[in-house]
Amino acid sequence: MAAKGGSQGKRPQWPTGPLLSMQETGSEPALSIERIVATAVELLDAEGVGGLKMRRLADRLGAGAMSLYWHVDNKEQVFDLALDSVLEYRGTPQSIEAGDWRGAIFHMLEDWRASMLRHPWSASLLPRRALGPNILGRLELLGRVLSRAGVEEADLNGAIWSLWNYVMGATITRANFNLSDEDMLAGQQRLAHLSAQYPTIERARLLLDNDWDGVFRKGLGLLLDGLVPSR
Repeated sequence: MAAKGGSQGKRPQWPTGPLLSMQETGSEPALSIERIVATAVELLDAEGVGGLKMRRLADRLGAGAMSLYWHVDNKEQVFDLALDSVLEYRGTPQSIEAGDWRGAIFHMLEDWRASMLRHPWSASLLPRRALGPNILGRLELLGRVLSRAGVEEADLNGAIWSLWNYVMGATITRANFNLSDEDMLAGQQRLAHLSAQYPTIERARLLLDNDWDGVFRKGLGLLLDGLVPSR
């Protein structure tokens, strides 16, 4: 990454220190990459991807836009750092290294989904951004647990991407499904009138099932059964 003004050494793209630590000078927090990223996350939560402008970010920080560039190279780097910051996995090493591999995967993936639902913009950004240390760490842990569960090396990539796709799809669907209970009931009633064409999903009352967490867990269990069949 290019140095600023040619007088500084190269700065790493991904900070190595704790992302949310702050140093304060006087009564106002000092402008730092940690504070920039935390404020960018707040802005993204409030206004979405389209709302993140460097001028708007600077205004929230009470700083000049040019001063941001002493800490980040451009808006694209802010996106990368903000995305990676919200995907940090804080599971304990004991929970990952324990013998219950299914429990470990459930915990990792439910935490991943919950993190993206708290920050809905992250699901749309993740497939098209650089992968930072937090998401790479998640994938490494996932691969390690799957390997320990018996997934062969030749099948490991397929298993990891299958679980990635499942979490991403479930998260995007949930984040964008805004039908009210009344709308869902109206849809199911309409489906009842069309039961001759759609008997299976009408009988299952598919359009009334809004147990998002339960459906996620059940689907994940079915997927894991296929990835690591019982011996």
